[in-house]
Amino acid sequence: MLNVSSVQQFQGALERALFSTLTTLPCCVFLFINGTMLFTLRSKAVFCETSRYVLLFNLLLADTVQMFLSQLLYIMAAVRVTLTYPLCGALTSLANLTTVISPVTLVLMSLERYVAVCYPLRHAAIITMRNTTLAVVLAWAFSSLNTLIQVFLLLEFPFEDLPDLQMKNFCSVMAMLLGSASDQYDESFTCFLFVSSGLVVVSTYIGVIVAARAASTDKAAAHKARNTLLLHLFQLGLSLSSTIYNPLLIALSRVLTRIVLMRIQNVLYVCVFIFPRCLSSLIYGIRDRSIRPVLVHNLCCRLKLSVKPVSIAPTVG
Repeated sequence: MLNVSSVQQFQGALERALFSTLTTLPCCVFLFINGTMLFTLRSKAVFCETSRYVLLFNLLLADTVQMFLSQLLYIMAAVRVTLTYPLCGALTSLANLTTVISPVTLVLMSLERYVAVCYPLRHAAIITMRNTTLAVVLAWAFSSLNTLIQVFLLLEFPFEDLPDLQMKNFCSVMAMLLGSASDQYDESFTCFLFVSSGLVVVSTYIGVIVAARAASTDKAAAHKARNTLLLHLFQLGLSLSSTIYNPLLIALSRVLTRIVLMRIQNVLYVCVFIFPRCLSSLIYGIRDRSIRPVLVHNLCCRLKLSVKPVSIAPTVG
């Protein structure tokens, strides 16, 4: 009986090591791609002085931090490392902060494309670097306010009644929803954020379609903007999918064995947390004619490649 138990423990540890490797390797690749994309967006003055690239940098920064934190918490859970409540709270607060930034930035990017197509003559006056910087600051302030509210709700938990501050479970965002007030607020805020963001993106998409039918509108620009807004809506849906990750696992745990559940959990983790966070780099790095040559050059470790000079294409979607 002891030998059977030892074999099962060994198999479980081996399987955890295998799954951890299979998730960590693609995560490292995507972190490298995202990091290279962030460097690319700061390597040329033209990227630093164009509103849509500033917004893209903000989106990539939030996604990269979120992906790194998700993988860090995943590895700690795989190797059975538990944290104290204060340390876990700090990590999950940062994760919550960057999670909100992504959909808010997608909304800002959608509005920028809407103005570019529907009000092309006023685009330069409305979408200025000053207004863009202000929008980014407000996005981070809005996300920070949400994080502060969650921290205040967390402080209402009677930590003084605990024997110590060492967590019994592994650190995660769900593990830090202590008490019904935190749980209800998180659900309400998540619902509000994604419903409002979805409405804005859909509204801008409809506005671009209507504008595309006007005789005075640049058809090519409207078509590219429409495709971009569809991608924004798809990215928003992927971001929303991360909010149903834990409830889905809880439901599956009632009908599946632990081994099967762990395998499904790893697949869902890659699809829900890792893949959406690298999507922005792949989409914009490949589609944008201004970014593509510089990104390829940087991904090739800045080898001496013949890269054409960077120029901004005004009709890029």
